[in-house]
Amino acid sequence: MNYKTNKIMAGNLKLKGNWNELKGKLKKEYAKLTDDDLTYVEGQEDELLGRLQKKTGKTQDDLRKQLFD
Repeated sequence: MNYKTNKIMAGNLKLKGNWNELKGKLKKEYAKLTDDDLTYVEGQEDELLGRLQKKTGKTQDDLRKQLFD
């Protein structure tokens, strides 16, 4: 495993563990997000980031930092 893979795996664990809390914060910050927009399926982070990017106008890098770091 390389560094990037380890970072993604660690981020996935963080996201999975704190997802309900993160969803609440995102809904508060971006009222236009729906439960469907915030549906998280492990292994499909890129799809989640794409949906959030469309609704928030933020870049995927910014969203990645907000969710995974």
